[in-house]
Amino acid sequence: MRLLRWIIPVLLLGLAACGPAKKSVYPPTLSIQQLVVLPDGQWQLTVRIQNNSYAGMDFKSLDGQLQVAELVPVRLHAAFDLDIPELAGDVVQLKLLPTAAMSQALQAVAAKGSGGALAYRISGSTRAKPEQEDKPRSFDFNGNDWISPVPGIPGTYR
Repeated sequence: MRLLRWIIPVLLLGLAACGPAKKSVYPPTLSIQQLVVLPDGQWQLTVRIQNNSYAGMDFKSLDGQLQVAELVPVRLHAAFDLDIPELAGDVVQLKLLPTAAMSQALQAVAAKGSGGALAYRISGSTRAKPEQEDKPRSFDFNGNDWISPVPGIPGTYR
């Protein structure tokens, strides 16, 4: 009888461990992979979304802001359908109309050549559905980095 008292709880714990393992989900990292100044003055951004989770995620949209140097930020918004596997990244392109001060700051960096760099901050939230879940949810992102002119390709920054 004493043996039965110990075997049943051990068996129940063993059976509970047999269920599917839940994969860890973490917020993504977003950064500007490339910025191209278009002839009409708009900026075409190639934004890299890095899925930092141990589960694939289906990204639906992003809503945030881009701040260049210490200038007034502009809104970033895009809707898309991007399925990114675990611990992988992919890109989405979006256009934005920069402020005059942002354009001047970028021109000043371009005048310095490949030695110039401009700080930026990208922040906001993205909607994504982890592979184990039924509904999309919001994930906040916040990152700082630098962009520099690409040698030999005018109007392009990385």
